[in-house]
Amino acid sequence: MAASGAVETRVLTYTIHKCSSYSANYLPTNILEDKPNDQSSRWSSDSNYPPQFLILKLEKPAIVMTITFGKYEKTHVCNLRKFKIYGGLNDEHMTELLQSGLRNDHIKEAFELQHELDGKMFPCQFIKIVPIMSWGPSFNFSIWFVELSGVDDPEIVQPSLTWFNTYREREAIRLCLKHFRQHNYAEAFESLQKRTKINLEHPMLTELHQKLVIDNDFDGCEKIIEQASNDAIFSHYISQQDYKPKWKAIIPLAAQNDDSSSSRPGMRGGHQMSIDMESQVIYLLGGWDGMVDLADFWSFTVESSQWTCLSRDTEQEGGPCARSCHKMCLDGKRKLIYTLGRYLDSGMRNVTPLKSDFYVYDITRNQWTLISADTASEGGPPLIFDHQMCIDVEKSTIYVFGGRVLTSSSGDERAQETLFSGLYSYNCQTNTWNKLKDDCPELRSRIGHSMLFHPEKRLLYIFAGQRGREFLSDFITYNVDTHEISFIYDGSKKESDQVPAAGFTQRATIDPGLNEIHVLSGLSKDKEKREETVRNSFWVYDMERKSWSCVYKNENMGQQYWTKMQNVEPCPRFAHQLVYDDIHKVHYLFGGNPGKSSIPKMRLDDFWSLKLSRPSREHLLRRCRYLIRKQRFQEMAARDPYEALRYLQHELSETVAHDDPDESQEFRLIASSLFSQSVSTQDRMETDADSLSPPLNDGFAGRTQLFDTLVSFFPEHMTQPKGNLVDLITF
Repeated sequence: MAASGAVETRVLTYTIHKCSSYSANYLPTNILEDKPNDQSSRWSSDSNYPPQFLILKLEKPAIVMTITFGKYEKTHVCNLRKFKIYGGLNDEHMTELLQSGLRNDHIKEAFELQHELDGKMFPCQFIKIVPIMSWGPSFNFSIWFVELSGVDDPEIVQPSLTWFNTYREREAIRLCLKHFRQHNYAEAFESLQKRTKINLEHPMLTELHQKLVIDNDFDGCEKIIEQASNDAIFSHYISQQDYKPKWKAIIPLAAQNDDSSSSRPGMRGGHQMSIDMESQVIYLLGGWDGMVDLADFWSFTVESSQWTCLSRDTEQEGGPCARSCHKMCLDGKRKLIYTLGRYLDSGMRNVTPLKSDFYVYDITRNQWTLISADTASEGGPPLIFDHQMCIDVEKSTIYVFGGRVLTSSSGDERAQETLFSGLYSYNCQTNTWNKLKDDCPELRSRIGHSMLFHPEKRLLYIFAGQRGREFLSDFITYNVDTHEISFIYDGSKKESDQVPAAGFTQRATIDPGLNEIHVLSGLSKDKEKREETVRNSFWVYDMERKSWSCVYKNENMGQQYWTKMQNVEPCPRFAHQLVYDDIHKVHYLFGGNPGKSSIPKMRLDDFWSLKLSRPSREHLLRRCRYLIRKQRFQEMAARDPYEALRYLQHELSETVAHDDPDESQEFRLIASSLFSQSVSTQDRMETDADSLSPPLNDGFAGRTQLFDTLVSFFPEHMTQPKGNLVDLITF
């Protein structure tokens, strides 16, 4: 926003200009007043069927930079979970300025609106708010308060208005140029371009169109695409594509003089893992093997692919005793590992002191130290299990949230079992605890959930887990500096296809650089049918788009299937552990419980890496070559089927990934065009004669369509306009 950095913004005055065409709307006279405690102080639609919208008309054109939404004093089902904002100088023709959504809370939210084109600010006089989805299922939409901010100083707006009118005229001419070229009106195209001296696109794309569509030079076309690939022009397109997961079974190298049973960790669930990303070393502590808790401590060096047993029994070396359902976090800057909590079955709770010990392991010195024998006595959490713990490395602060409090099995055990721990922080430098939040309605404690820390945003992301018999699917942020709690998703609406299912012991990681959260599923909602509800799925949450996407889902349940796939991808499980190296972009998974009711004590000891990848530059280049050669083959097939067959078997075939079932099937279907020419040459001539357009050269339409496909891989600032001239004609 460099162009607008030096101008002073102010609140803009507007009036209600137009509302939804097909519903009666309640418009209170005080809509410009922010009254969060007044139920009637809002614009509300009759229904949630389109079109529903609210148009605000400014007193005069202005550069609208931000929009702020006020809300009711508490969560409300009619709040806008998804919406779009449009703007323009005319209420009939507007441009999309924003697509986003509101959190379902009482806190105002401000959004920056697009207000620049080609580095220049543009004015609007109309702002259109289009609700898409409310937080409550099938509820109507409510807008409680709206505030627009921007610049309406004539000295700034008028030059922008002049520039914007020039810009619109230029874009109209570019649409005409695109239309003329697509329909082979060569003379009209050349005349208009010569008269206006306006370029339709980047010179590279003009050359591509000339060689491909006009000159029929397929070889020259391939050279231009190869140059674009080498110049990293396709990088933006690739960054917008969905991830594809690539699992790889890790077979560790055995240490010398060690048998396989002692050279790597054994079967377990409820263990803990942490990763030192700089040294690429993974640490694993304890767990439950189906019979007993474990106290072994291991490291895995990624570079050498080798496990090292650091301790067979950490308690014997001044460290924690055997345990499961504990938590661990690693300070990569200071090379320290902290561990807290554990589970005790009911038979042990009367004979073992229920005190929460807290340990730190110094990686450099290979030494355990007891920080505290009882954190509760020092202002920290009591003895808990299935909680979550993460660290702010820069501030040297640990956050602990949730978990079930272990109590003596005497008395009313059922009532005691419902105690959950709140949110705590621990300052590693001063060795002090601070209770930030008790278990409360706005931040419900739980077990088996996820909690991740984003160091730049200063937010804890908390989601899913279990509370009693309830499996949770909410998604909450907690600002560690301001202590503000916000709901990204309150879990009130079932959207199984849009968000991860409510679950327990799903595993989550965070990539602060990419602003993404990754989730590997665990035990899903139906607690009574565990064997039927442990599924494999992997989700990615994009913080900027505020949206989840399912990277993959495997619903297979049969033992025969997973036996066959045991070296291809991990079987479904829960109580597993997942860590992420956000430097090298690799996940690591170990062990867990496969959820087999017939073998309840069975645990896993398999070890996997997971790489999320998007199409590579080489893959996209090969695909472009395939599309170009496919068009060349189709034109050959109409003229010389024998030459086309030879071309199919050699030049076209070498651009196909024959090990990919979809590409292989597509390639086989292409050959059928040699023998099923449904339109004769005479038919095509008659079709051209009846057309309103001039007769097209043979293959012109196909090459034009191919050009448009290739253009979609280029950045928008290089391409012809996206719209079409004929779409502007309305009835």
